[in-house]
This record gives sequence, C-alpha cells and structure tokens, in this order.
Amino acid sequence: MNAFEIVVYPFLFAAIYFEVFLLVTLLSASKKKAPVPESLLPRVAVIVPCWNEESTISATTDSLLALSYPKDKLRIVLVNDGSTDRTGEMLESYASNPQVKVVHQENGGKFAAVNFGIQNAGGADLIGCLDADSFVEPNALREMIPYFDDATIAAVTPAMSVHKPKNILEHMQHAEFVLGIALRYILAVVNGLYVAPGPFSLYRRRVFDELGGFKYGYQTEDMEMALRVQKAGYAIASAPSARVYTKVMRTVPTLLKQRTRWTSGFLLNMIHDYWSLVGNPRYGALGLLVLPLAFFSIVGGLVVAGIALYHVIESIVRTVSVTYGVPLSYTLMPRFSLEWSSLPVTGILLLSLLAMLGSIFFIILGKRVSQTPGHLGCGVILYIFVYALVAPLWLARSVVEVTTGAKLSWRNTDARF
Repeated sequence: MNAFEIVVYPFLFAAIYFEVFLLVTLLSASKKKAPVPESLLPRVAVIVPCWNEESTISATTDSLLALSYPKDKLRIVLVNDGSTDRTGEMLESYASNPQVKVVHQENGGKFAAVNFGIQNAGGADLIGCLDADSFVEPNALREMIPYFDDATIAAVTPAMSVHKPKNILEHMQHAEFVLGIALRYILAVVNGLYVAPGPFSLYRRRVFDELGGFKYGYQTEDMEMALRVQKAGYAIASAPSARVYTKVMRTVPTLLKQRTRWTSGFLLNMIHDYWSLVGNPRYGALGLLVLPLAFFSIVGGLVVAGIALYHVIESIVRTVSVTYGVPLSYTLMPRFSLEWSSLPVTGILLLSLLAMLGSIFFIILGKRVSQTPGHLGCGVILYIFVYALVAPLWLARSVVEVTTGAKLSWRNTDARF
C-alpha cells in the first residue's frame, strides 16, 4: 500500500461508514407528527434581529404575518440592532399591527439582539428565531409544534431551502441544503444534531430560563446554543416539512467568508467550551460519532485536497520539463512514489463512487421528505463536483484563523430576495 492509499482510504471508509450508519438509522426515523388541535396550540413569539436589512425585512415580516396560526397566540418581535440604513423606519411601519412589537437597541450583535427580543416576548411558551433575510411558508409553524409533545425536546429545526436558485453557486447550495434536510431528519432520531440554524429554529421558553440566553459563540450563536442544550441533557428535533427559505451566497468570496465563519465557529466552540462532548458515551451518537467525524472530515478534506493539489502541480512541472527540456532536478518538486498509474484505481474509484452515490441518495431523500419544489439535477451535479473544489479553501482558511487567533467576520451582504 503506497502513501496515497494510506492517506485516502481511511477518509473514504469513514465517509461510507457514516452513510451506512445514516441508512440504518433511517429505518427508525419517525413518521410525520399528527397536528395539534387549535385550542391546544401554545403561545409563540418569533424574534427577528435586524441590522441594515432594509432590502429583505419586509418580505420576512410579511411571511410571519401570513403564518397559519391563531393571531392571538403569535407575537412577532422585530429588533433593530442599531441599523444605519432605513431598517428602523421600515420596522416602525409595522408597529401599529397588534401582533408586532418593534424594539430598538444600540448595535450589540445578533446574539444580543435575539436576547433583547426574548426579553420582550411576553408570556410566550415557545421562542422562535428568524433571520431577517429569510421567510417562512404559511404552514411552517404548525408543522413544528407537534414535535414538542416530548418533554425532552428543547428545540425543533425546520427544513431550510434556497428560494429559486439562479447561478451556479446558488444551485450548488440548494442541493447542499436539501442534503442537510435529510441529515437533520435522520440524526434527530439519535439526538445527533449540534446546530439549530438561525432561520426559524424554535425553542422552549424554559430553556432560556434554565440555561441563559444566546452567547457570542464565536459568531455562531445558534451552534453554541445547540451544543449547550445537548450538554444539559435535552434533545433537538427536526421537522422536515416545515419550510423556511433563506438567502445564500451568490459569489465565491462571500461563500468562503460565510463557510469560514461556520467552520471556525465549530472548531472554537468545541475546543474552548464543549470538548467534553467529543468521545463521551453520555451523549450517544453525538459524542461518539457525529462530532468526531465532523473533526475528521475537516482534516480529511484538507489532506485529500493537499494531495490532489500536489499531483496537479507535479503534472504541470513534468509537462514543462518534457516540453521545454528543463531537467526535473532544476525544479523544487520532490519525486515521491505517487504515480497515478501505480494507484489501485479500482479500489479508490469504487469507494469514491459509493460515497458519491450515497450523497445523491440522501439529497433525493431530503427532497422527498421535505417535498422541496423544483428540480435538483443541476444542483446535484454542481454539489458533487464543484463543492469538492471550493470546500478545501474555507477549511484551510478556518484552520489558519483558529490557529492564529484572527478576528472572525460575520456579515455577508451579496444575497437578496
């Protein structure tokens, strides 16, 4: 077995093992929950933190007002987090609506805005959080409520989708988000979720009373809260039929910025605050499988990408050497025994194809359980081939930021409804 095999095989086996685990767990996945009678529906407050969201806040607020839910049991709290554009003025236009409460604060960040909103949530039993660049379908809230029939459930996550993807990156992320729906649907069975996404996750009010409000969380406050919930012994459920549309990045630089923040936030939260969850049997599949594999995938992505990059550069150097007669010894490329012709192509190729087919299956599953509209063919192809090219860029940048202590940046501004 040569150096290439020694490095690549473990990561391929880990990917396939995880997919097999998901398939087995899928057999235990719960069916759709029965709706809660209207007379028993709990009081809900949805917090919308806003900072310079003048281009999207109207669509977001209008979607909440259109929710199919008793108006006397739904409160919408719009929090202006020190915006410098017309966001505050636009929020005030909703202040006369009896369902809406508008509050203003000096800029303190998203986590502080959500906490301020919770303070103004009145007597709500459940607290929802919705990003000001997202909007929900009318039945989304009712689809999530039944999952709170289990007293151990502290939070419920929805099915996030991309609204009418247009360019290559949007289609790629559309397929990725649908895959995420399937993963959350399955991992919720074994309480393996470590993030409750900002777009419309729903929490029990008493969770904040017991565990405190949102924290900075290295600019991934939704992930930090989910990890805190898990550490406290609660569970997180997934409602795959509760649809929320969210904006995605339209350009490579903003995509890298967003994913770097996500990955760096995961690493920093785990290393500094929640390392005790990793490998801990007390937390079941989350501690023994999901979190270790999350670390493993970051390392694997970087290592495999590094090997591929080496081969690309090596091929270019050798081509130049042959074409222009430049002796290979004049270059800086060390010659390792990693010739592509010597690789056991059948083994590597077979495992890669199995892993690829597994991803496609779960994307199809995600579309089916969530009934996501539209076609995914283009998105699936882009996800399989383009994602592998850009993901190593944000993985490498995240590792550099974490190891050097660089300041993380949160704001992404290129996407619009």
